[in-house]
Amino acid sequence: MKKRGNGRAENLRRRLALEAARIVEEQGVEDYRLAKRKAAERLGVGDHAALPKNSEIEDALGERQRLFAGESHAVWLHRLRIVARRAMRLLAEFEPRLVGPVLSGTATRHSNVLLHVFADAPEAVALRLMEHEIPYRICERRLRMNAERVLRLPGYRFTAGDVTVETTVFPPQGMRQAPMSPVDGRPMRRAPLSELERLLIE
Repeated sequence: MKKRGNGRAENLRRRLALEAARIVEEQGVEDYRLAKRKAAERLGVGDHAALPKNSEIEDALGERQRLFAGESHAVWLHRLRIVARRAMRLLAEFEPRLVGPVLSGTATRHSNVLLHVFADAPEAVALRLMEHEIPYRICERRLRMNAERVLRLPGYRFTAGDVTVETTVFPPQGMRQAPMSPVDGRPMRRAPLSELERLLIE
């Protein structure tokens, strides 16, 4: 009986993960915690212990994209990575690193290209954009560095066609420690331009 109960719990987690993945993809919800809550509401689940991990939602999202989007997802992801390459070349002096869904391959139609850049003064990034007559908006990101430390970092958001690029500006020493990933709690994967070039070739 215990095994059957565990099976039911696993099935419920899986259904919740798939529903949360659908919400992320179709509604553009970036926050996996919010996607989980919406999925639980929709499926009438009140037991928080049944909620899947963020990594389970990420896996379900990748699976959903392979099953239902296939080639169209691959084409869109390639396009986002092309935009990322152009932005990283433009901001090369700030040693940009690609992060998030465009790097992991789970980007949706709602995903932005997310870059970490490094500068003594955030205004230097703005000046670079201004030099190229690129309109931008100032933004801010809250990033968890460890269990106790959360940083609020400035950034700049601009568009390339219908794709939004969002840069978060770290001080130069921020290169040494990546923030925690909201997916698995480990240091966030950051890719330099050379790694992105390899992904584009593949």
